[in-house]
Amino acid sequence: MHSVENQIVDSSFSAIINAPIEKIDIPRWCFTLPEKDYQECSPAHIAAGFTTAPDGRRMSINVETIGGSLMVQHYVETLGEKDHLILDSHSDVFTPSGRTTIHVTWELSAKRIDEARCELTNRVRSYATDEMLTFLDRQGIPFDIFRTQRQPMSIAHNKGETPLFAANIERAALRNS
Repeated sequence: MHSVENQIVDSSFSAIINAPIEKIDIPRWCFTLPEKDYQECSPAHIAAGFTTAPDGRRMSINVETIGGSLMVQHYVETLGEKDHLILDSHSDVFTPSGRTTIHVTWELSAKRIDEARCELTNRVRSYATDEMLTFLDRQGIPFDIFRTQRQPMSIAHNKGETPLFAANIERAALRNS
């Protein structure tokens, strides 16, 4: 399912967090993020909440609009370390032509720069699901054309939210210390 052939985007941006790495707890931040804070990290962010997956793992629910499509993301924790969080989502995408799904892997990591700072990296990888490939095919949209059109919007979204996520994680780290 996660092959290079059906990868839509692999986007990564970094920003400085002015807090020591020891005070960073990315999973805690993610799974307690107030909706207002999530909304302040991007004009495309609509709503956020947290729950659990059927198997009991933590899940972040994010609703946002990217490239004119409403997305409901069901991010399930697959790795949860204080300085490294990986979430996988089988996301719903609502387009003018109907509803489909996309697989998204969202990875946040922090690495120490010095005593008082660290660097946040926000990496987003998305992949077309079989359902999405069928959806595009039924509309006569070649996957490579769809990918070419989708990439700039996804990359711009990630670039815009990364420094705001870093600032929000910094506030959480300093508040919780």
